[in-house]
Amino acid sequence: MTTPIITKDMTFHQVMRLSPEVLKVLAQFQLGCVGCMGAQHETIEKGAMAHGLDVDELLEALNAVFKQ
Repeated sequence: MTTPIITKDMTFHQVMRLSPEVLKVLAQFQLGCVGCMGAQHETIEKGAMAHGLDVDELLEALNAVFKQ
């Protein structure tokens, strides 16, 4: 099985389906994506920008879930 690599082009919905641990990371960034209608279509990059977050920092934290 290959290790998932989360990219800025993926939607929040795609990322949340990869692992329940992703939800903890999103919560650390104050992102309440579960239940958000935008999570289906909003990319990680657009969501980070909309919430004033550094997309690279968010991606690093999300991908760290799969490097454990």
